[in-house]
Amino acid sequence: MTTPETSASQAATANRSWWDHDAADYHSRHASYLDGFHWCPEMLAESDARLLGDVAGLDVLEIGCGSAPCASWLARHSSAFVTGFDLSHAMLTHADGRVPLTQADAQALPYRDASFDVAFSVFGALPFVPDVTSVLIDVARVLRPGGRLVFSVNHPMRWIFPDDPQAFEAQISYFEREYVEHDEDGTATYAEFHRTLGDWVRALDAAGFHLHDLLEPEWPEHLTENWGQWSPERGRIFPGTAIFVCRKR
Repeated sequence: MTTPETSASQAATANRSWWDHDAADYHSRHASYLDGFHWCPEMLAESDARLLGDVAGLDVLEIGCGSAPCASWLARHSSAFVTGFDLSHAMLTHADGRVPLTQADAQALPYRDASFDVAFSVFGALPFVPDVTSVLIDVARVLRPGGRLVFSVNHPMRWIFPDDPQAFEAQISYFEREYVEHDEDGTATYAEFHRTLGDWVRALDAAGFHLHDLLEPEWPEHLTENWGQWSPERGRIFPGTAIFVCRKR
C-alpha cells in the first residue's frame, strides 16, 4: 500500500476545520439518520442488528462520535458506561449531553491502557486518517483483552464511483487511496483516505484484531430517500457500507 502524501497533522487540521464549518448543515440534512443508533445510510439500527452484543455493565468508547447520537442511544438503552470523542468541537456542541465527551484526535487517543471493553465507530475518524494501522493499534491498546471493535465505513467498492447518487460509471481507481481538497494557497482543507478490502484486513491483523464478520447491508425496500451519495438505485445494485466486527486477540 502506498504511503499517503498528507501527514497526520495536515489531515487533522483540515478535517477539524471542515467538520466545524459543516456541523450545523450536516445535522439539518440528516436529522432522521441522527435520531438513534444507525450504522449506515441503509439505516441498519443497532436495536435490530445488535452488533455490539450485550454491553450491560461494560465500558464503551465511541470513536469519532460527532454529536454522539449513537453513544447517547446506547447509554439510554443499557447499563453500560458510554463515552466518546471527536476531532470537531462544533460537532460535539450538537450533543444532547447524556454522555461525557472529549475533543480529541483518533491519532492520539487520550485514554489509559485497557480502559474499555467495547469500541465502535460509525463512519467516524477511521476514513480520515492517513495511517489507519497506527490508529487501530492504539484502539487495541485502550481495549481490554478480548475487547470488541465494530466500525462502519464507506464500502471500498463505493470509492470508484463519483459522489453523485445517480452515477453508475466508475471514474476513480480502486487502488487510488487518497483524496484531498486544497484552498488557493495549497493548504489541505479536507482529507479522506481509501482502503481496499485487503488493506482493512491487513491493518486489523497488524493491530491484533480477529475479524469475526464483515457485513454489507442491502438497501431496504421501504427506504426511498437519498443520503448524500447513497441512493435506492445504487443501493440495490452494489453495497455502500462495510461494517467490520472484530475482537482483540
